[in-house]
Amino acid sequence: MKDYIALTKPRITWLILMSTGVGYFFGARGGWHWLTLLHTIIGTGLIASGTAALNQWYERAADAKMKRTQARPLPSGRLSASNALIFAILISVAGFIELFVAVNALTGWLGLFTLLSYLFIYTPLKQRSPHSTTIGAIPGAMPPLIGYAAASGTLTWDAWILFAILFFWQFPHFYAIAWMYREDYERAGIRMLPVVEPDGESTARRILLYSLILIPISMIPKFLAMTGNLYLVGALALGLFFLYAGVRVSFDRTRQQARRVLLASVVYLPILYGLMLFDRPA
Repeated sequence: MKDYIALTKPRITWLILMSTGVGYFFGARGGWHWLTLLHTIIGTGLIASGTAALNQWYERAADAKMKRTQARPLPSGRLSASNALIFAILISVAGFIELFVAVNALTGWLGLFTLLSYLFIYTPLKQRSPHSTTIGAIPGAMPPLIGYAAASGTLTWDAWILFAILFFWQFPHFYAIAWMYREDYERAGIRMLPVVEPDGESTARRILLYSLILIPISMIPKFLAMTGNLYLVGALALGLFFLYAGVRVSFDRTRQQARRVLLASVVYLPILYGLMLFDRPA
């Protein structure tokens, strides 16, 4: 059971559900419907877990070549590929049905789009082009849209700005990971940016650029009347904190500085979400 749970990448699923919940919170202008929220969380959790499991099934050969992933259930041999595939398909289908039937059709289609774009566009592209990171950021930023659509049945500018924040946040986060594990990615034939350009200059430049872009993007909720002044000040402070990590890695392109960017990204997002929820106008 532990190995099947490991296939679902629970830590990543938790982040997905947090982002989905924030989307639902802002979409529920007419009031909360707890049963709908419960179905949204269950359905999103299932489809996200299924996507993660299918991804591990697809990349099992590459995972076996990387030190950071070779102990996963499939490359280690603790689970068979056929059992993992059946499990992944079942929970993915269950997640789609849960969203489509128990929530609404828009939410179901958004969930399905997330799964399909991640598995059939982003995942195979990782072996071919460093632009896979940009493509992968699209399904990666879908959870707030799923939550918003679940609550309101539609998508507005509020939903898309939540999408944009998560979209741009992913670049410093994943470029930092790619720099930290570039040797692993190279062994597996995954063409992440630090593998293609091993001096790290382009990677550091993009971390800095997207950290900078994130600051004005993250402040827009205030001007859409989604949040108040406390959020505005907090978002600016968090953005500068994140940017500082990006500035440091641009001058010192080391694994240690990349790890600091990663830690800054992990701190940034939940605090930003917390400020959003706390400072939403009544």
